[in-house]
Amino acid sequence: MGKLTVFALRSVMVALLAGSVLLQVVMMMLLFRETGGGGSDAEGLPRVPVLVIVLLGIACAEVVLACVWRLVTMARCGKVFSRSAFRYVDLVTSAFVGAALLLWMLGVVLAPGEAVAPGIVLLIGVIGLAVFGVALIVLVLRTLLAQAVARDIEATQMKAELDEVI
Repeated sequence: MGKLTVFALRSVMVALLAGSVLLQVVMMMLLFRETGGGGSDAEGLPRVPVLVIVLLGIACAEVVLACVWRLVTMARCGKVFSRSAFRYVDLVTSAFVGAALLLWMLGVVLAPGEAVAPGIVLLIGVIGLAVFGVALIVLVLRTLLAQAVARDIEATQMKAELDEVI
């Protein structure tokens, strides 16, 4: 990877991470602010479960950002084709699965009553399905990484054997 690409990617990730931390602070302030009557706002939405789900969703995004940062560092150093990269790819997959589950939980929390239109709940469910699809794509990419690591190990062994022969 080129230096400009790494710089651009890391700049975007820093901006996203700073925004997510700011959003978490705002959400925590909303969570601990006086809710008035039993944890629901004026529209009848359950405030505490929604805010907790949003906070956990932001945490999933932060996990993805941290893991991608580490994978970019490994790629820049030429060490991405190693077994240690699997840990970060697995964390990214788990974070996407967790985010999908959180979206579906949000849909379940918002579904009862008439505070949120059924179409919005359906849209949240479809977005959860799309996020789960991203998790499956990352899982396929993990398989490709495993094949690349196996080929890299095989190539290293063949080079060592060839060096012995020569």
